[in-house]
Amino acid sequence: MQESPGAMGVDGSYASNVPAFLTKLWTLVEDPDTNHLICWSATGTSFHVFDQGRFAKEVLPKYFKHNNMASFVRQLNMYGFRKVVNIEQSGLVKPERDDTEFQHLYFLQGHEHMLEHIKRKVSIVKSEETKVRQEDLSKLLYEVQLLRTQQDNMECQMQDMKQQNEVLWREVVSLRQNHTQQQKVMNKLIQFLFSQMQSNTPSTVGLKRKLPLMLDDGSPSPPASKFSHSHPMEPMHEPFYIQSPSSDTASCSTSGLTGGPIISDVTDISQASMALQMQPDETR
Repeated sequence: MQESPGAMGVDGSYASNVPAFLTKLWTLVEDPDTNHLICWSATGTSFHVFDQGRFAKEVLPKYFKHNNMASFVRQLNMYGFRKVVNIEQSGLVKPERDDTEFQHLYFLQGHEHMLEHIKRKVSIVKSEETKVRQEDLSKLLYEVQLLRTQQDNMECQMQDMKQQNEVLWREVVSLRQNHTQQQKVMNKLIQFLFSQMQSNTPSTVGLKRKLPLMLDDGSPSPPASKFSHSHPMEPMHEPFYIQSPSSDTASCSTSGLTGGPIISDVTDISQASMALQMQPDETR
């Protein structure tokens, strides 16, 4: 656990460049009341920790926020302290006294000002590995940005397709409504025409004209007296003849009997009767 810098030294000076862990460690080693558990070595270049169990239980909680000896040793290692192995401790025989010695090049008795040279260890990474990691990181960031851009484009396309789909659905609904209305109009129109056809009676179809055209095919005409008694005599005009296309135009003007059926437009009954009386004379 890293302590923040800015701790107070033993002499009351403000050690702004010294981490709090080192300041507390210096105070702990300098305290004569704890010499039975932690103290300087005879040379003043290292310090001893006696009875680690009691030290962790009685001393550590007074200066640190824990009573874990392993954590205390780990902090020492992080600041470059090394464990000193004596000849007695390296042998097979277990020493009678629980004694652990630590030392650092700048942790010396009477030289508190040298604590500022003790720095926390930083993991050393090779420059090549760092460069490779930076390249990989840059590549990864580029791919992430590319994926994000593609995702944004896909979201825009999906939004456009959604809007187009809504427009198409509205058009389909409108076309269905128009088709339904047109179908209703067609049904009403068909019903109207059918009702008109049913309303016509057969007697109205065969009605004759009040003044029908006279068909002259050369057959004997009915007596003129049958029609002439209804209307008074009026001056006669030239009859109007319509001849079939097979006859010559000149022959139509001279004779109305030589070219097939002739339709005469009879304007009134008196003219029709005169025409019937004159036809037998012309045939003679």
